[in-house]
Amino acid sequence: QVREIEKVKKSESGMIVDPVTVTPDQRIWDVQQIMREYRISGVPVLEGEKLKGIVTNRDLRFETNWDLKVREVMTSENLVTAPVGITLEESKAILHKHRIEKLLVVDDEGNLKGLITIKDIEKIKKYPMACKDDLGRLRVGASVGIGENCLAHVEALIKAGVDVVVIDSAHGHSKNVITAVSEIKKTFHNIQVIAGNVATSEAAEALFKAGSDAVKVGVGPGSICTTRVIAGVGMPQLTAIHNCAIVAQKNGKTVIADGGIKFSGDLTKAIGAGAHCIMIGSLLAGTDESPGELELYQGRQYKVYRGMGSLGAMKDGSKDRYFQESVRTEAKLV
Repeated sequence: QVREIEKVKKSESGMIVDPVTVTPDQRIWDVQQIMREYRISGVPVLEGEKLKGIVTNRDLRFETNWDLKVREVMTSENLVTAPVGITLEESKAILHKHRIEKLLVVDDEGNLKGLITIKDIEKIKKYPMACKDDLGRLRVGASVGIGENCLAHVEALIKAGVDVVVIDSAHGHSKNVITAVSEIKKTFHNIQVIAGNVATSEAAEALFKAGSDAVKVGVGPGSICTTRVIAGVGMPQLTAIHNCAIVAQKNGKTVIADGGIKFSGDLTKAIGAGAHCIMIGSLLAGTDESPGELELYQGRQYKVYRGMGSLGAMKDGSKDRYFQESVRTEAKLV
């Protein structure tokens, strides 16, 4: 999760204040790995804080010996740099003038202070409504369980730059979830917490009192969710949203409708019932960007789509979401 958060935070920014860097003595192999992991085409080269050069795909394109050191292939002369405080418009003009994609921002001592890329400038204009933080980076949330290492987990996520923590459970109106919310808010005062899932006004009230900034509403409405079948309980999603929204309005909090969005009209109904925003899963499950393996069936491509309650997901780490963290045998998972 920490690695994924770092990827998101470095994927788009007005100015990347902590870009991924390498040293002159690292191997080309290391650079290739970094570029592949972060999906970038160039990396600044530093000695300490001092900028020594930059290595890009252009430098590596025809190189076959991956054991060479970075200093042997990097661009170190005639580097195009900019001073601290440069605006995006000024940066764009410099990038255009020199026909380059990356602009290195340095202070008077030659220390690297940031990186501006043409892709980020273009994305700002292409996606003006993107949800971003004060540094122009995409906002990112992370889901955590309610196990013993919950606080340590949250601390690591906060250090990585997470914007919101989601306490994820199939039944949010439980003692462990309420306790986890309370402890997180007491320990980390500035982090926003979303808790769920719930389906009643009493559950929403309990989580708001514990300190939750928002609740996720929906027990079992998801397209592949079996919680209602397994537990034998549930509530129609529209009713659940409305009941929780009344409590949220009273407390000045937020309601997130989670699950059950199958048609475009479902979005309107959820907002009309009082939800502040909507979570979508199945409608995005088949997109190129979604995780999951591609399957070819009768000449058509499909993507494997599983729920957090599936045996595969629980075996991989989501057991505590369903209060089964102590179960060691896959055959006994429910």
